[in-house]
Amino acid sequence: MTAPIPRSAFQRLAIILAVIVQIGATFLPQLGFGDPIGDRSDSVRTLITPAGWAFAIWGPLFFGSALYAVWQALPGQRENTLLAQIGWPSVLALSMQGVWAVYTQFANLTVISALIIVTSLAALLVILRRLVAFERPFTLAERTIVAITFSALAAWLTAASIVNISASLVYHGVGGAGQFPMITAIIVAVGGVIAAVAVARSRGNPWYALVFAWALFAIYKRGGQESGAIALATLVAGVLVLGAVVVCLKSKANRHHWFG
Repeated sequence: MTAPIPRSAFQRLAIILAVIVQIGATFLPQLGFGDPIGDRSDSVRTLITPAGWAFAIWGPLFFGSALYAVWQALPGQRENTLLAQIGWPSVLALSMQGVWAVYTQFANLTVISALIIVTSLAALLVILRRLVAFERPFTLAERTIVAITFSALAAWLTAASIVNISASLVYHGVGGAGQFPMITAIIVAVGGVIAAVAVARSRGNPWYALVFAWALFAIYKRGGQESGAIALATLVAGVLVLGAVVVCLKSKANRHHWFG
């Protein structure tokens, strides 16, 4: 077997800086720079904008990201094969979340903000793919710090990308004020299909599925109360995603991969 190549100090530092950008960017309005993201979101609200309480999930997501940044920098993780595989994609994913926050707080949910968040999502999907393909069993730390954190981030940004694209259309004058509920419902349903396929292709990743279901429930509690079509779309999407989990986790190998 080939000996593992030590990860560079530059990569480990880049991950720490990426998380500082990711989390620190959200505090700019408290320092008098830009407007809170919640205010920006309300200004271009659509029928698939989640209920406000759903965004509390960023607390655990930020905590997981910070824990990852500290843990991966420890001397004992210099030759960690999993970290070597996801190191640079994680720098891109986490830093782009900070860039998105800065841009949105100053410029609103425009098409550029959508492109930024999709870039972060693309990097997260690369990480998710590498988590799925990883051959040896995860250690407890890898499972709790890496697999859960990045699976949850990938799921939330899948939903957030859909919401951001919808909000960008409103910002640029397409739709808004609850217009076109059937089209919006179709967007939710298509998002559910995409998420269900992602779950199926990720061996029934339960962490991805649970966080995406959280987003769907938050959409139901807001837009679903205003439109029966949205309510039905969230229900269908939820059944597809959770159904994919149940089917895939019937496999003992898949359960062992995610739960140990």
